[in-house]
Amino acid sequence: VQLQASGGGLVQAGGSLRLSCAASVPSGRTFSNYVMGWFRQAPGKEREFVGAITWGGRATSYADSVKGRFTMSRDNAKNTAYLQMNSLKPEDTAVYYCTADPRTAPLGSFRSGMDHWGKGTLVTVSS
Repeated sequence: VQLQASGGGLVQAGGSLRLSCAASVPSGRTFSNYVMGWFRQAPGKEREFVGAITWGGRATSYADSVKGRFTMSRDNAKNTAYLQMNSLKPEDTAVYYCTADPRTAPLGSFRSGMDHWGKGTLVTVSS
C-alpha cells in the first residue's frame, strides 16, 4: 500500500489542523483491510506513536500526550484516513507520518511500529 499524507503547515498554539492520508491499495486488497496509524518525529527526538484506528473505524488508540486533543477517523469509501488535531501546542511540532498495517492484532501492539509508511508532512506550531 502506498500512503500520501497532506495537510501539514504552520499554525499558532491553540489552533487546529487536519491531516489526511490517501492510500493506494494493491490489487486484491481493500483499504478496510488495514489498520491505520500516525506517528511523528520532532527534531532531535525519537519517533513517537500518535494514534491508530481499526479497520472499520470503531476503535482508536492514542498516545497520552495527544489524548483528548487529537482524533483519528477514516473513510473507507475514499481510501483516506484523517488526524484532526485541536488545541495544538508547540511540542506537537514534528513531521507526521501516516502508516498502515494489515495484521490482526490489538491496537496497542502497533505502538512499536507499523508495516507501511508514507512520506511525512511537517506540522509547525508557533508559540
